[in-house]
Amino acid sequence: MSGTLYLVPTPIGNLGDISRRMAETLEQADFIAAEDTRVTAKLLNHLGIKKPMASYHRHSGEAAGRAILNRLQDGESCALVTDAGTPAISDPGEELVAQCVQLGIPVCAIPGPCALITALAVSGQPTGRFTFEGFLAMNKKNRKAHLESLRGEGRTMIFYEAPHKLTATLQDLADAFGPDRPVSLCRELTKLHEEIMHTTLGQAAAWYQENTPKGEFVLVVRGAEPVEEQEITLEDGLLLVDRLRGEGLSLRDAVKRAAKELGLSRNQLYDAAVGK
Repeated sequence: MSGTLYLVPTPIGNLGDISRRMAETLEQADFIAAEDTRVTAKLLNHLGIKKPMASYHRHSGEAAGRAILNRLQDGESCALVTDAGTPAISDPGEELVAQCVQLGIPVCAIPGPCALITALAVSGQPTGRFTFEGFLAMNKKNRKAHLESLRGEGRTMIFYEAPHKLTATLQDLADAFGPDRPVSLCRELTKLHEEIMHTTLGQAAAWYQENTPKGEFVLVVRGAEPVEEQEITLEDGLLLVDRLRGEGLSLRDAVKRAAKELGLSRNQLYDAAVGK
């Protein structure tokens, strides 16, 4: 029988946030797959736990994942952890979980710290519907395409960003969504210097042009305001019919095309056009 892959969140800053269940799962697992074994060793020392570890991160290669899967299939249980937060969320553990699901290996998620949910909860932005966008691409073309796809997004948008890229990212967001778009910048969440700034993208970009960003950031950006659809009238239809006729279409063809494009009754539009 296969072992179980346990997804164990780790504190995003405050060691007091680790739960009894999280600690017990780390203690009971046969081994721990860690993003950085040095970081995880500090946490295990804090908890008084000694456990064999395997390295698993985005640069560890396919062999590392295969080795973990083999041990799971042999009946061992594994606790997957990241340096901070919930495994598999903006994390290479996503691929390991998908492979376990395909192979029928049980996966159990332990609830715990997650930076995006913590930031959303304190942001003051709408929380009913949101989209997590993670880190924007370094490649300018891919970054621009990503932001362009979000231009009309009505849900609250959540981004992660490192301090050395924050200023450029804020400017890119302001260019894409407008400088007046509300944003909450959540810095160093749960840590000693936690700070939540409620402002606009333009103001935030200007502030960090003059002030060096420090710490890890979660950006919570308000979604686009809904665009009110204007009611299409017969007058709009007649204007389009006139334009189409000027392009050489017959009255009947112009009415047919205008009615289809604007969602109007063809008969009503035709009668109105004839009666002009």
